[in-house]
This record gives sequence, structure tokens and C-alpha cells, in this order.
Amino acid sequence: MNHDTVIILDFGSSNNQLLARKIRGANVYCEVLPFTTSLEEIMSKNPKGIILIGGSSSISEENAPKYNPDIFNQGIPVLGVGYGMQLMTVELGGAVEQSKCVESGKVEIALETDNELFSKITTETNCWMDSTFQVSKMPSGFNVLARTRNCAVAAIGNEEKNLYGVQFHPEVMKSQTGIEIIKNFLFNICRCSADWTMASFIDASIEDIRKRVGDKKVLCALSGGVDSSVAAALLYKAIGNQLICIFVDHGLLRKNEGDQVEEVFAGQFGMNFTRVNAQERFLNRLANVSEPEEKRKIIGEEFIRVFEEEAKKIGKVDFLVQGTIYPDIIESGVGNAKVIKSHHNVGGLPEHVDFEEILEPLRDLFKDEVRSVGLGLGLPEYLVWRQPFPGPGLAIRIIGDITFEKLETLRETDHIFREEVERAGLSKSINQYFTVLTNIKSVGVTNNERTYDYTVALRAVNTKDFMSAEWTKIPYSVLEITSSRIINEVKNVNRVVYDITSKPPATIEWE
Repeated sequence: MNHDTVIILDFGSSNNQLLARKIRGANVYCEVLPFTTSLEEIMSKNPKGIILIGGSSSISEENAPKYNPDIFNQGIPVLGVGYGMQLMTVELGGAVEQSKCVESGKVEIALETDNELFSKITTETNCWMDSTFQVSKMPSGFNVLARTRNCAVAAIGNEEKNLYGVQFHPEVMKSQTGIEIIKNFLFNICRCSADWTMASFIDASIEDIRKRVGDKKVLCALSGGVDSSVAAALLYKAIGNQLICIFVDHGLLRKNEGDQVEEVFAGQFGMNFTRVNAQERFLNRLANVSEPEEKRKIIGEEFIRVFEEEAKKIGKVDFLVQGTIYPDIIESGVGNAKVIKSHHNVGGLPEHVDFEEILEPLRDLFKDEVRSVGLGLGLPEYLVWRQPFPGPGLAIRIIGDITFEKLETLRETDHIFREEVERAGLSKSINQYFTVLTNIKSVGVTNNERTYDYTVALRAVNTKDFMSAEWTKIPYSVLEITSSRIINEVKNVNRVVYDITSKPPATIEWE
């Protein structure tokens, strides 16, 4: 199924996926491509519009990223954001210089003329500015569309050629009318249709899967988390019993989770389902390992080895399915991104994988899109809204080395925290919440006796795309009863703390 497409050409922006999420939220399909992508490749995708976005670099720097100026002569609307506006200005004959008055953060802009980019937006609005450079010479055929107190050129436009630039960042939440500006570009200027829906994604994915797989067998790496569950349901919808689900119980799951996964997929859905009890195998491999990246690599490799072994028992299996989603790709450093942490089903794969091909049907979706697909496929709501759970499981919620006793301790604390959040009616308003068993021991007193036990951290965040997140202001009463229950009901814990760090600078998980 074909969709109207917008291309985001990335020149090093940390907001590229945030912008993509805003566009998809308007039901328009978009792809993020690095600035090294050729113009021919971009044009082969028949884009309805192109957005250039970059970081805090200046176009005047010696090694500043550039692009083929013919991109502005294709008859396709182009919007330059931040660095993208600088690039557009210089390539089309204008000039950019260091600003004498630096403006950063929330800034009020005033609109100069009526135009399609700012259609139906009041003459003054707040936007998020992040630049020390400004346009000093306008390109031919362009007009100033907006200004600020200290910046005479906050937005430019050549309405005849549908070329626009904004010095501020409309994709950032703090830009008051940012989403309206983005929609104006999509619908008023690019004339996009709002035809990107999860229903259309399901139809297109099923068609693609059937073409790629044919009559071959597919092995699904089912962890029971939201992502792998939706991937399994999507494959099952497409190819039925050609799909074989392998659930590896590595001993790193939450309380009762293994039994729940088996009940849903083998019982309720009747899928071809095999549960592999590999707890001892994984714990042996992880013995005395404390470094987070090493944990992830070990778990990723062991996962694949288990699947290979199970595949041999089944016979010839040509494809392996994984529930990789877009934030996994970005955080694992694929493309231009820097490695934040390796995900076991992306950067953590061993060099030799004994399958013809790996299928990742959700790799272009954000978490909220994955949930929508799950509901559209008929998965039960409680499974679709299950708390996000990392592939390496509780291994990366235990700081330091991993033992069975530590896992049992963490399982109990996590279960208590989830119970109290759900009891308070907060489970759907908090995007992710869990406990962490820190490697810190401290002195305490229990039953009038001195203790020297572990500290457990509570973590809860709110986010729209899992690329950035804010810590959640959980009511003190919920924190109080959670802390009290953990201290009184779980052995080897005498202190509970609450993590109030946002992402960035922290990541959501501790490891």
C-alpha cells in the first residue's frame, strides 16, 4: 500500500526522531535519512516534501555538512529547520553570520506576513530557539516570515517555489504552536494525505511478509514483552502455522511472567509454541559479569544460540523474527547515531547467525504505534499495555553481578511496585515503572537489630517516544506504601530511594 511520504534529511540533530513522531502523529508517513543519502535515492521515494534538520553546528564551519543544492530545484516543498534553514540560505545565495545577541530557549516570535506555513496562527507565538547564528543576507526570492526581539530573521519563505526555513524548532513541545506549523507544511504546502494509520500498516506488513516468506518456516523470538508479542501476532496473522514461536525463559523475567506468556500464546491463541527453560544456562554464562555492555552481548548471543538449537530440532527454518523497534535502532548506534547502549536484538547480535534472514516487522515503529498495532490485531489490552521490558530482562536492573538470590529479590520488589501503581489507578498514566536492585548496601535497623542490606531504587517515567522522558511525580502516599511493603516483605532490602532523573541525561534503564 502506497502512502504519501515526507523525507527528514538529518544533519546531526538530536530531535530527528521527535520530528518524525510528530509527523506520523499527523497520520503522514515519514522516513529519517542521513545527509549522506544521495538525491537520487531520496527522489526514488517520490516524497511529497523534504525537511532538513540539524544540530547546533554553523554552516560557516570548515567541516559543516553540506548537500546537493539541486534538492531545492526538484519542485518539491522543502522546510529547513535550525541548521537546515542556514543550509538553505547559503546554498541559495544568502549568508549567515554569528549573532550579536544570542537567543536560546523559549522565545516569542512575531509574524510578518500572511503565508501558508503560519496559516491560522496568531501574530505572536512562543517557540523554542537554539542557535547563535542568524541570516544576514536573504536569498533571492525569499521574504522574512517571522522575527524575534533580537533576531530579525526567525523564518523565511519563497512561496513561489515552496521553500521555507525556520530558525526555531517546531518539533519541540515548548514551541507553543509547533504542531500547527508542522501540519501547515504537511497539508497546506506539501498537500499530503493523512493516510498513515496502523490499520494500513498492518495491511501493508501482512502483504510484505507473505511475499518475503512464501511457503518457508519462520521462527519467532518471543519474549512475551509488548514488542515481541505484537511481532508474533503480526506474523501469525500473515502466515499462520508457518510461524513457530520459541519462548526462551532465561530466568531473567518478572514474577510469574513465564507462565503468563505460555497461557496467552499457547492457550488463548493456539500458536505453535515452545517454551525453553534455559535459566541455568543463562545464569552460568552471566556468572561474575558486572559490566552492562558485556551482559547485553552475552544475553544476545545466548538467545541466538538457543534459537539455532531449537531450529535444528524443528528442521529447516529460514527466518528469525525479532521485536526490534525504532528506539532500539537509534540507541544501538545504527546509522549516524552514537552508541548509547546495545540492544540484545540489534547491536548485541553475534557475528554468525544461523538463519537465512532476520525479519523485524516493527523496526520503523515507535512504542505507541506498536501498541496500536497490537490492539488492531486483537491482542488483549492487558498484554498490549504490559509494562515495557528490555530484552536482557532483569539482568540490566541488577547493578553488578547477577545471582539467583538477587533476581528473586528484584522480582518481589518489582511486583510490589507494580501492584501499588495499579491499585492507585496510575498504571496507564505512567509510561514505564520498575525497580532496580542497586549494588549499594547501607546500614539499617530491623526488629531492633542492625542490618547491612541492599538499596532498591524505584524508577517511573513519562514519555511520548522513549527517546526522551521526564520522571513521574508519583503521589507520596503511593511511594510511602510501596517503600513500606518492600522493606517489610522482601528479604535483604533495608532502604528504598526514588530516581528523579530525566532522560537525558540519564537513560530510562539504569544499565
